[in-house]
Amino acid sequence: MAQPEKGSLESFGYKQELKRTLTLKDLVIYGLIFMVPIAPFGIYGEVVTASKGMIVLTYMIGMVAMLFTALSYGSMSRAFPIAGSVYAYAQRGINKTVGFLAGWMILLDYVFVPAVLYVVSANSLKAIVPDVPVWIWLVIFILVNSWINIRGIAFTARANIVFLVGELIVLAIFIAVGVVAISNGAGDGVTIKPIYNAADFNLPFVMTAVSVAVLSFLGFDGISTLAEETKGGNKTVGKAILWALMLVGFLFIIQTYIAALIHPDYLNFDNIDTAFYQIAGEAGGPFLKNTTIIATILSWGFANALAAQAAISRILFGMARDQNLPKFLAKVHPRYQTPYLSTLMVGIVSLVVGLVFVNDIGILSSIVNCGALTAFLVIHVSVVYHYIIKMKSKNYLLHLVVPIIGFLIILYVMINLDILAKIIGISWLAVGVVYYIILRLTKRNTTINMD
Repeated sequence: MAQPEKGSLESFGYKQELKRTLTLKDLVIYGLIFMVPIAPFGIYGEVVTASKGMIVLTYMIGMVAMLFTALSYGSMSRAFPIAGSVYAYAQRGINKTVGFLAGWMILLDYVFVPAVLYVVSANSLKAIVPDVPVWIWLVIFILVNSWINIRGIAFTARANIVFLVGELIVLAIFIAVGVVAISNGAGDGVTIKPIYNAADFNLPFVMTAVSVAVLSFLGFDGISTLAEETKGGNKTVGKAILWALMLVGFLFIIQTYIAALIHPDYLNFDNIDTAFYQIAGEAGGPFLKNTTIIATILSWGFANALAAQAAISRILFGMARDQNLPKFLAKVHPRYQTPYLSTLMVGIVSLVVGLVFVNDIGILSSIVNCGALTAFLVIHVSVVYHYIIKMKSKNYLLHLVVPIIGFLIILYVMINLDILAKIIGISWLAVGVVYYIILRLTKRNTTINMD
């Protein structure tokens, strides 16, 4: 009997059930959609204020910080080209216990991410169409996205292209109108102050802003959840993660630089939560202001949520396949070859959470941040443990220096998180530990692997 090829899905004890249709381009597009090229539209006011106007410097530091984590994801995706993201990487790279707990913590991020996006979009639509109840918008978003994801990842990829093109068109319009406005005298002219302002520079303030701006990059890790649906070998995922991160970082820097030049007084906004839309209005009038608002609603409520739902359904699929979650979540649709029950479960949870926290977006955001950053810490530890300790790798730069720097950066960001996020994260981890112990004790001939 022929042995499975080393590094193939079969060599890890799994069958190829999901359809391999995605190319490098598809993965990059998916990552861009997940991170949202116009993400700064929604948090511009908070970041520019915290950084004392040096918002471009903030996003530059944020991109560099995330590059270290992206490199660690790339290393683990080459070693283990299977679905499950940090759950699969920690499980195979360290042991089953750490893998389960890592997967449990990323669930805290991904399960609640769609709910955050739906709530923000639904509330924004209520401001435009006040007569329609928020719950109706929630249901519409969830039904449409669930249908697209169940139809197949290739169908999702095509939908992603449509959304991405729309976002990029809006962004291009803003950039073009913004450049014209600046050339016609808006703001104080071209200056490096959004990058560095000696009079106001204060590293602690800038790093506090980075802890907020870094959250705009969350989502590049979602690319790794599609490893079993990717063509081109186990290097494709790592390349896609890096390309998506660098491209979206460039877009973040360009749009925030132009916005800061148009409106240099970072302490003077009508409403800090709608600061970017105010700037768009100053540059291009009501049309550009409303266009950026609508683009934000569509990108969060459909594009980003669509990618988030696809990612978490694959993590649920991976954990259920290993019998760490109910087995029905590992069922694959006979026609579309997608984890359709996991997809539907994410939709149901998003609806329930969205209805419960419809007026508490801050709490939801705290939950998401803590789960994602904890998973990033585990990824860096996994690289060192798997490559340096187990495989005796001599590539100390990529397998030791990079993950250590990445770990320290993420740890610093976590230290600056809101106290509520830390409490929720610790509580969720405690529940996961108890659940895992029960899970192990109720299985025959299975013990907690602490090797």
